[in-house]
Amino acid sequence: MAEMDLTPKSAVAAFEGDGGGYYVWSFPALGEANVGAGKFVLKPSGFALPHYADSAKLGYVLQGEDGVVGMVLPNTSEEVVLKLKKGDVIPVPLGAVSWWFNNGDVSADDLVIVFLGETTKAYTPGVFTYFFIAGTRSLLGGFSTDFISKSFNITNDEADEVTKNQKGVSLVKLEDGKTMPTNALLTRKLVHQLNVCATLTEKEFPFLNQAGLSANLIKLEPLAISSPMYTTDSTVQVIYVVGGGGRVQIASLNGQSVLDAEVTAGQLIVVPRFLMVAKLAGEKGMECFTVITSSRAVLEDLAGKTSVLKALSPEVLQISLNISPELQTLLQSKSN
Repeated sequence: MAEMDLTPKSAVAAFEGDGGGYYVWSFPALGEANVGAGKFVLKPSGFALPHYADSAKLGYVLQGEDGVVGMVLPNTSEEVVLKLKKGDVIPVPLGAVSWWFNNGDVSADDLVIVFLGETTKAYTPGVFTYFFIAGTRSLLGGFSTDFISKSFNITNDEADEVTKNQKGVSLVKLEDGKTMPTNALLTRKLVHQLNVCATLTEKEFPFLNQAGLSANLIKLEPLAISSPMYTTDSTVQVIYVVGGGGRVQIASLNGQSVLDAEVTAGQLIVVPRFLMVAKLAGEKGMECFTVITSSRAVLEDLAGKTSVLKALSPEVLQISLNISPELQTLLQSKSN
């Protein structure tokens, strides 16, 4: 554990074009913890071509009020179309086919969505791999013309049109006048607006069960602290700094510090299983979105009204820390 590099990292561009870009994080700690991260930036009329991935993940809308996602869930034959706006969380189960669109006009904001999830079943641990069903790198392009024509009962010329007409890669920009369906077929049943300083599990949002993940959003005022906390099972936390910045510390076995670093907006932090993490906001405050690799995540605070130290009997706390009764009383009275 001591040798794992947990230094906060920024994303790098994997693809950029007229319709937008896709940005990824790729460093050893992600692979060791079996988690991954990526970010879509869709310009107005930007369209992410239909695809599925080798990992379950949660999408969190960082920016934009005119987003649209279409999804075909595993074992279904119906496309669900949902509207998205800033603050929305949407689970993307393993194997679900999805497309993403910025329906805003030319003056609208870019649609920015960060995806965090687990990669235990991925081709490459720590990396999301996408399988497109349209575009120059699509899976359909890997089959011969006669296979496509027989599969869809169309002519060879029609088969070539199906597999070769779309010249875009991953993300494209729609031509003027073209748009995507925007009717919310299931209203917002599969989308959840995440409130600040809240943890979202399958209890509050049952659809999270299909992705096997939970989410947490915390916004710290300037110079405020989020006291040391940990997950109560063998889950991993992936933290994305949404805005502001500050300082993050992670503590490991034998009283060892494995991270003490300044962080800024756009950076990613991995908290390995069982370790404790604490956040201290800078002068502009700090907002963090966290995904935990369980749909039933339980976060335990070391300090606070419902914390471990508050729950311990005074005698146990006093003897364990070898402190005076006065300091023990102060510690537990301050845990409010």
